[in-house]
Parts: sequence; structure tokens; C-alpha cells
Amino acid sequence: MIRVLSVVAALAVGATAVYAQSSAIGQRQAAMKAFAGAAKEPGAVLKGEANFDLAKVQGSLAVYQEQATKLKVLFPDDSKSGEETAALAVIWDKKSDFLSRLDKLSGDAKAAAAAIKDEASFKVEWPKVMSNCGGCHKEYRKAKQ
Repeated sequence: MIRVLSVVAALAVGATAVYAQSSAIGQRQAAMKAFAGAAKEPGAVLKGEANFDLAKVQGSLAVYQEQATKLKVLFPDDSKSGEETAALAVIWDKKSDFLSRLDKLSGDAKAAAAAIKDEASFKVEWPKVMSNCGGCHKEYRKAKQ
């Protein structure tokens, strides 16, 4: 009976660890998709494909602030691999730099939200927020195939 309980306990611990890893990877992938979705409408405005809408821009900036903060806890050491993660191992080697980049993204989005009042200010501020994405992707994300 004790052996059976030991095996059951070991399986439960293992399943919990796998779920936690899976959960972190899935949650950070969802956060990255939220970033992509939030960039769509403002990106179309910059290209001249959509009209400027301050409320939509402010909503997008709120997504960046929220998700950047949320992402900070979604890179535990046990989530380096699995679920086809695009995160490179260097994230865990340079974690303080990576986390500071998330802070910068959130801060830049907050500053832009305060500064953007019209289309002209949007065209100045939005690229500052977006510049965070490329730098992080270049160093910390696997290249798309």
C-alpha cells in the first residue's frame, strides 16, 4: 500500500510540474499573441490603411502594459522547453536583462499612453513602443522558419 501511495504521489508531483511548465509556456504564448493583436490596428494607421482612433490606440497600449508585466513571471526555470516554445535559452542566462526589457516595454507604453493625444503625437510615440519588440525578438526568440 505504501509503495502504491508513493507511486501515486510521484506521478502527481510529476504531472503538476509538467502542467506548470505547460501553463507558463502557453500563457506567455498567449501574451505574445495579445501583443501582435494589439499592434495590428495602430500598425495599419501608420501604413495609412486605417484611420487614427485614440481609444483603440489607448487600448493597444494598455495591452502592452498589462502583458509586459504579466510576462515577467512566465519564464520559470522549468519552462525552457516544451510546447514548441520560441524562447531561446539565453533568456535564463541573461534573465535580469530580459526582465528589464519587459519593464522598459511597459514603461514606454505607459509614457506613450500619456503623450498620445492625436495622430501626430501617435506617429511620434508608437514607434518608440514598437522598437522594444524587435530588440527582444532578435536576442531572445528563435527565428521564424
